[in-house]
Amino acid sequence: MRTAAEVAEGGSAFDDDTTPLARAAEQSVLARSGHLHRDRPAPRPDGTRVFVVANQKGGVGKTTTTVNVAAALALLGQRVLVIDLDPQGNASTALSVDHHRGVPSTYDMLVDGQPLADVMTKSDEISGLWVVPATIDLAGAEIELVSMVARETRLKTALAGHPWIGSAADAGEERFDYVLIDCPPSLGLLTLNALVAGREMFIPIQAEYYALEGLGQLLETVEMVRKHLNQSLIVTTILLTMYDARTRLAAGVASEVREHFGPEVLKTAIPRSVRVSEAPSYGQTVMTYDPASAGALSYLEAAREIATKGAPR
Repeated sequence: MRTAAEVAEGGSAFDDDTTPLARAAEQSVLARSGHLHRDRPAPRPDGTRVFVVANQKGGVGKTTTTVNVAAALALLGQRVLVIDLDPQGNASTALSVDHHRGVPSTYDMLVDGQPLADVMTKSDEISGLWVVPATIDLAGAEIELVSMVARETRLKTALAGHPWIGSAADAGEERFDYVLIDCPPSLGLLTLNALVAGREMFIPIQAEYYALEGLGQLLETVEMVRKHLNQSLIVTTILLTMYDARTRLAAGVASEVREHFGPEVLKTAIPRSVRVSEAPSYGQTVMTYDPASAGALSYLEAAREIATKGAPR
């Protein structure tokens, strides 16, 4: 049996990888040393993929999913931008970005028309990750946007104006590979801006019955946006969160979701994890807080699945 130091240095498998315990130990060592993602970088897409992470039901792990998938993609060698559209600013907190009043934020971009380049900041924790923070000013943005011209396309305009967003031919090697927009738990003007600006819908669903009830309303809203404002918007990614394999309810919900949505549902499900919940209190994602935890490994696998699956044609 090889030592942990030898595995971390070489990034190769244990001699005995035939048991679950040996495989789990290998995963843990490689994750803590960074080899798990460095040795298997994900392929970059041909152009920027803009994901709208939305679910009007609160408590389904929407923001947690946004920040951890974004961090995982960055660790897999992608260039990622997270746009925090939730006035609570939880994504900004988890990514350790200042979001007090006066900091350039999504409010300045949407309401005052500031360029995206002026409001985004680079993460100090993870290479390849940028963030547009949300401040408390965003809470009043919905009211201020009501009277504005083209109120539902302001985020789309901001994204289109940045040189790092576009195809490989237009934006070059410095392009963002992924833009993840973290929406508030509502279907107001902020979420509408995201739905108009994005191409792919990313829906986290808690593995409980109530989570399914609001999904129909969200899909009706998506269909309305498709019909009137953004014909290219499609649901491409559904992720089961807070999955407890010990319960029949979780298995039943997962089975129902997979039966209804098919390939849009990621094979990876995110288990309930204390480490995932603890990470934001330290201003981190679970990917840096405890990279060998079950939650971190699951988010890393989900991110790899998204990257491997590729953008819709």
